[in-house]
Amino acid sequence: MKKKLNKTIFLDRDGVINVDSPLYIKSWDEFMFIPGSLEALRILNEKKFDVILITNQSIINRGMVPQNVLKHIFLMMNSEIESSGGKITDIFYCPHTPEEGCTCRKPLPGLIQKARKKYEIDISESVMVGDSAKDILCARNAGCGTAILAKTGNGRQAAETLLQENIYPDHIADDLLSAVKWILTEKHLS
Repeated sequence: MKKKLNKTIFLDRDGVINVDSPLYIKSWDEFMFIPGSLEALRILNEKKFDVILITNQSIINRGMVPQNVLKHIFLMMNSEIESSGGKITDIFYCPHTPEEGCTCRKPLPGLIQKARKKYEIDISESVMVGDSAKDILCARNAGCGTAILAKTGNGRQAAETLLQENIYPDHIADDLLSAVKWILTEKHLS
């Protein structure tokens, strides 16, 4: 029997939870939490949200790191998040490069669809927070009720790209913490 998730937030990783790098995050030593992201995850946990990480990680199929290194980064990240009072319910990632044409790489909705298959999620009531145009498009393609663009990471550039394509996030936040505060007040999901 599937576990029913009542309040689901999908988060991108790089540029939302941690500082992104054009050289990719290839080890735990390169991973740095964005200020406020641990607090945001703690608040979400206190308010009984299920947080699901949805992330493109082409470093695997690019041959930059083996899968066990990526899993170690996730393990260490989760340990820090839990030590701060937060919780990630699950992680879904795409290991493919853009050239592989898979259905799980954002902006396609495959990762969110995998989460919906594993859990009972009302996608129309879910929220996606990301820092790229791909994240917002993924939210729209999957049917998420709310799409929030965080200005951390690639957010400023993504806002311009989305504007040119007449695609609008429901909210633009300075960072994950301000996105969470908006969700709790504007969406009345607390």
